[in-house]
Amino acid sequence: MAKSQKRPQRKKSGAFLKDFRKKRQNELGRDPSHTKIGETQVKAIRTIGANIKLRMLHANVANLYNPKSKTYKKAKIINEVENTANRNFIRRNILTKGAVVETDAGRAKITSRPGQDGVVNAVLV
Repeated sequence: MAKSQKRPQRKKSGAFLKDFRKKRQNELGRDPSHTKIGETQVKAIRTIGANIKLRMLHANVANLYNPKSKTYKKAKIINEVENTANRNFIRRNILTKGAVVETDAGRAKITSRPGQDGVVNAVLV
């Protein structure tokens, strides 16, 4: 069955809303990409208006920003340390925005959305 991003089935009061029409293509959603740590792999997806969205499936390198020296460099991702989105993502090594990862330059917090942007940007913590 297709994923839908339609309005909810219930009102704030708890009463059911009448389902008055079928699903529309512009309301369809997709499964999350669940970007994992591994050899870099990116998938291009066609979106509405013939635009392209890059989905990162695996990542092992992050664009790391150092706030002290105000410089950028590429750093290898070693392990995931903390994730506020879901505690089970730590053990599965799923990268999301806000996750803290261990890199060869130190701990860094991911600032981009790898499943949406197709790139891992991070800031040293």
